[in-house]
Amino acid sequence: MKKISFFRRGAGLALLAATLAALHPLPTPAQSTNPASPDTLTVMTYNLKFASTNAPNAWPVRRPLVREVIQQIAPDVIGTQEGLYAQLKNIASDLPDYEWIGQGREGGSRGEFMAVFYRKARLEPLAYDYFWLSDTPEVIASSTWGNRNRRMVTWVKFLDRQTKREFFLWNTHFDDQVQAAREQAAKLVRERVAALDTKLPLILTGDFNAAGGTNAAYKILTAGGFFADTWMTARERKGEGLNTSNGFQAIRRNGVRIDWILTRGNVLADSIEIVTFSRNGQFPSDHFPVVARMRFTEAK
Repeated sequence: MKKISFFRRGAGLALLAATLAALHPLPTPAQSTNPASPDTLTVMTYNLKFASTNAPNAWPVRRPLVREVIQQIAPDVIGTQEGLYAQLKNIASDLPDYEWIGQGREGGSRGEFMAVFYRKARLEPLAYDYFWLSDTPEVIASSTWGNRNRRMVTWVKFLDRQTKREFFLWNTHFDDQVQAAREQAAKLVRERVAALDTKLPLILTGDFNAAGGTNAAYKILTAGGFFADTWMTARERKGEGLNTSNGFQAIRRNGVRIDWILTRGNVLADSIEIVTFSRNGQFPSDHFPVVARMRFTEAK
């Protein structure tokens, strides 16, 4: 019997492997995953679009895509908007590495949430609370600025188990109809952040329903360097010129950013990205997630 040499067998196996790889390539993640650097914190803001059964963008269709994009990005903390109670429980079930904190804007489990999801192996919540964007912020479901929908803030103070650093994450959703309400909301958020009188880093995530860079609400929050916009300060930007809202229709290139990640304190933003993930033409939400990778620096 003629023997086949080791080298010929090896070459044949290599050729077979290459052929199979070409026919059945491994799936490529839609976006990059969390960097290995232990001091990098990956922060996402994401308007989930409230769950409904309305085709073609019903929640059962979108649910696995929300899971997929979050798994691929692997954020450490997510400020979400519009999630309903059952919807948020679905996401928590799909993503067992995360826990969440939130309350419905109508109180309890009622209405849309400004829920904060966090990777429980890395982050430990030390304190949390809520307030409403109105003249009576401690009154649940209060609204006094002409906006029909109630608006609120969820905030959490975290301990980063990896770096042993503490920080605040504030998450909100400004009104989509009344500009005066957006401006009043921005003033209230700024006043309340200033009242913390803290040197800890603070991250503000949200759907602000206002164009970053030009809207008066944006200018109120960023005036005098009170908040820094990570889109402007990041060393690297991906998605330049894209809108952060897609309306379940198409990627829009008008440069209208209504979903922001703002920071205050000793924060260095390495990168920020508008993540345009879709699967077979279906977007997970009518907004794109915005993702910033950042580090907390030492106080000067």
